[in-house]
Amino acid sequence: MIVCGRSRDKAEQFAASLGALRGRVTAVAIDRQSADASTISQLKAFCVVDAAGPFQDSSLNFARAVIEAGCHYADLADARGFVAKFPQLDELAKLRGVLAVSGASSTPALSMAVIEALTDGWLRVDEVETVILPSGRAQMGLSVVQAILSYVGRPVRLLRHGRWTVAPGWGLLARRRFTGLGWRFASLVETPDLDLVPARFAALRSAVFYANVEVSVMHLGLWALSFLVRLKLVKSLVPFAGALHGLTQLLRRFGSDRGGMSVCVEGVNADARLVRAQWSLIADAGHGPHIPALPALCVVRGLLDGSVSRRGALACTGIVDLASIEEQFKRFAIRTTRSETALRCSAG
Repeated sequence: MIVCGRSRDKAEQFAASLGALRGRVTAVAIDRQSADASTISQLKAFCVVDAAGPFQDSSLNFARAVIEAGCHYADLADARGFVAKFPQLDELAKLRGVLAVSGASSTPALSMAVIEALTDGWLRVDEVETVILPSGRAQMGLSVVQAILSYVGRPVRLLRHGRWTVAPGWGLLARRRFTGLGWRFASLVETPDLDLVPARFAALRSAVFYANVEVSVMHLGLWALSFLVRLKLVKSLVPFAGALHGLTQLLRRFGSDRGGMSVCVEGVNADARLVRAQWSLIADAGHGPHIPALPALCVVRGLLDGSVSRRGALACTGIVDLASIEEQFKRFAIRTTRSETALRCSAG
């Protein structure tokens, strides 16, 4: 394993912290903003996983350099625009004979894998709702705060009630009860799923993706701040990322170490019955932050053992299935459940 970052010292510190892997990990200083194919080639890497972020304003230059170097590529991007433009690299990736996937993370890789598993064999999918519920004590890096603030208060395009419309980022405020997590607020976030789910299911009427901040004062405070952007008093909240990141660090003590995820789908199943299917995830003991990296791990392992044979550049959907990702949950305090409820006797 090669740990890369702008700071060699920090990379070495991280490599030294890996304990059992010590001796099999090296550290290299690389700036993803300026690295070219020659730089990547010197690593002699089989696959490069970009977990840096934020990807909201990133170009495809680093991914292009990795592909040109003949390496497989995966990233943890959840930025809608970045994932949408990623297929521009498809021809190059096929020419180099490599796989390059964007979004090998909780969204869209895991969320889409869940939807595919829940709706396997269905005749029609009508509505999809996904909610990410991180634990309040989870460490949130500055790049994550910047990524969230990039869309807060700004128009987010989504399919809702049978038509394409817009709603403010961190809007559509709702309060719901989640099994194992209690009552939590939820707000609209911008993710690749808002494009990928409607593209996958032709008859779909609604696709909404929510997120939650466990500490209610933080969630509602961000919702209130969104009005500064909605009312055009400021263009974006990103310039305030440093201050808000410091505030989240102070308020973490009021959160728990339990987080989760919920995917709910309505439609007509293989028996022509109108049903609601739900998949829920609970992560205890602060293990939730491991989840975003596990789909990328599945991609790398699939490339190594040959079970992933696809080549080209695309969003990370249909590459690894839910069973493969859930297999990785077993080493952590992470559990999942599924349920299906009939809404009425027949589809009519």
